[in-house]
Formats: sequence, C-alpha cells, structure tokens
Amino acid sequence: MSEAKSMSSVGSGAESRRVDVLSPTTSLARAILIHGPIQRGELLKRLQLTPPTLTRLSKPLLDSGVIVEAGETLSGAVGRPAKPLDIPPNPRRFLGVKLTSETAFGVVSDQRARAFARADRALASHDVDAVIDAIANLFDQLNDDGENAIAGIGVTVGGRVIDNRVVDNVRFLEWNSVDLGGALEARLGVPVTVENDLIALIEGEHWFGLGRSMRDFAVITIGAGVGYGLVWDDTVIRTAETGIELGGHLPLEPGGPRCFRGHKGCATAMLTVDSIRAQAQEATGAELSYDEILERAAAGDAALRAVVNRAARALGRFIALAANLAMVHEVLLAGEGTGILDVARDEVLRVLHEERDPDAHPISLVVDETGFGIWAKGAAAVAIQTSFDRSISAL
Repeated sequence: MSEAKSMSSVGSGAESRRVDVLSPTTSLARAILIHGPIQRGELLKRLQLTPPTLTRLSKPLLDSGVIVEAGETLSGAVGRPAKPLDIPPNPRRFLGVKLTSETAFGVVSDQRARAFARADRALASHDVDAVIDAIANLFDQLNDDGENAIAGIGVTVGGRVIDNRVVDNVRFLEWNSVDLGGALEARLGVPVTVENDLIALIEGEHWFGLGRSMRDFAVITIGAGVGYGLVWDDTVIRTAETGIELGGHLPLEPGGPRCFRGHKGCATAMLTVDSIRAQAQEATGAELSYDEILERAAAGDAALRAVVNRAARALGRFIALAANLAMVHEVLLAGEGTGILDVARDEVLRVLHEERDPDAHPISLVVDETGFGIWAKGAAAVAIQTSFDRSISAL
C-alpha cells in the first residue's frame, strides 16, 4: 500500500513538471539572439546541426528579416569570407518589473536587455489594485510614443506562478490565485508575462548576463531571501516547486539560528540580510544595516567579524553542496547580499575547497555584483523571451 502511494506521488510530480520544448527554428533564433553575431560553424557546434539543416532552418528566418547576415569576416585559414548571423536592430522596448513587499522596481530595455531607463514606485498597500496602479505608473513614466513604445512587460514575484499569468502562494504579498497577467493586460493593452523572480533572474543571466557562455551551471541568490536554481544542457530547470524556496532551507550549520519555519541553521537562517542583521544585533546590541555590518567587520570589529565569518562558512558550504549534488563546476552567485564576499571571500573559498573532492573539477565561482537591478533586468528578459518566441512561432 505504501509502495502504491509512493508511485502515485512520483507520477503526480512528473505530471506537474513544466518542460519547455522548443522547435529547432526557435532554438536557432534564440541562439542567434543570445550569442550573435555568431558564425555558422559555431551554431553547428552549439546546436549540433548539420550544414544542410542549418541552411534549411535559417532560410525562413532570413527571408522574414528575423535574422540577418552581418558584415563579412574571414573564415578559416583559406581566408574565405563568411557572414555571421545576427538579429537586426529593433527599436521596441520591454518593461521589467520586480515586485517586493514595499516597492515595484522597473527597468526598460531593448531586445538584447540593454537598459535605457529605471524607476521605482512604492506600494501603497498589498491590495491587488494598489499593486496594479504602481506598475501602471511605472509604465506611464517609462513608456515612449512611436517606435520606441513598450511592446511587452515582464513582472516577477518571489513565489509560485502558474502559466506565466496567475500569482499563487506569494507570502510577502499574501496573494493566492491572483490573475496578475490578465489584469495588467486589460489595464495597459500590451502582452504581460508573469514569472517567479528567481527563474526570471536565471533566464536573464543565461540569455544576456554572466551565464551566456555557460551550458551547465547552478545559481545561488542571497539577500532578502535565498534562492537556488539550475541550468542544465542550456535549459533552465523548472518544476512545480519553483517559488517555494526549497534551496533556502538546506541545512548548513547545526548550531545556527532558526529561520521563520523553525529550521535550525538552514540557508535562510544563515544567509539572508535580515538574519545576519539579527545575529549582529544579538552580538553587539546595536541595530545596524547590512552595509554597516560588513564595513565594521572589515574594519576589525571582532563580534561582527565572527557573525560575517559564520555566514561566509555557510555560503561556502552551500556553494559546494550545490555543485556536488548537481554535478556542475560553475556556480553563479547573485543578489544584494553578495557584498559578504568583499569582506570574507577567503573564508567562503576555504570552506568551498574543503567540501569539494580533490579529484573533482575545480569550481568556478562567478559573482554578479550589479545588486538589485539584476532582478528587474531578469523581469525584462522574460518579456523579451515571450515576445521573441511568439514572433518565431508566427512564421
């Protein structure tokens, strides 16, 4: 009987897993958008295509103007001219909005996620209409008329999102089953894509950021929360559990403080900004900002240095566990909490080295130090992704 239950549970999980199956044409167009201008030979390797197949797939994209041949370069030792493939300049703009408990952060970018303008709006309340008003105000402020008008919007939240439209189980907003995408489209008249903020950040890093050259890598974010995600074989892994912070409750320090769910020494308890601030206050009696804690620890405050080093050891252990279990050797670290590396990088790397098998490939740690703006840029990336894929499917 227990075996039947176990099998039923596994079946249910498999059915809820979302797998994005791309057509060969879409995969080709995406590769050119992300990596262009790119030589045909590089595309053959990256997508594992034969030359005749590449010619067949690229022809409708070239004929429709979705892709173009860039200026000639020399190809190979014989000096034969070659024309790399690229995406033509596009004046359309995309608005990315990252929602927090207090603020809607917005950034406007072009089709390659190059940012043009940023703004933010405080949330008057967590009422759905108030949040929609804040996003609409961002749209009105950042939108231009004519060819530079905003063609799509991406909105991200720290929680579960269903079908890129419905926000479900978002603790900080106290929302369940809110059709945010539909409400915003009715209000603003442009396509809206809603996504979990961690998935959006990973997509943005993978498409346009520090993960562009990586095929398999783990992503860890630290800041207001702790996030963990994975890119495998050039694909962002998504499951029904995306958005409920499973990685944030990985046990890292048996004697550590408890998180809001009562877990002792988990990633959330050890690495979030609020947790580190609480530990610093307990150690010093002073209420300090995260930046003040790092500055005073770097200046030699023994009590704060102990707090920061403890968090650094937990981070090193988290990175090692992520790489060991996912069997990747590249890890991308992002979020507003990455400043801890400025103070305790050596401690992070020491533990990371200790917890990695000496026969394993060394871990390459890549840090996105752009801070909170990367989250809004990730939101823009999912809007770009949706718009671009729709244009390909319409051919």
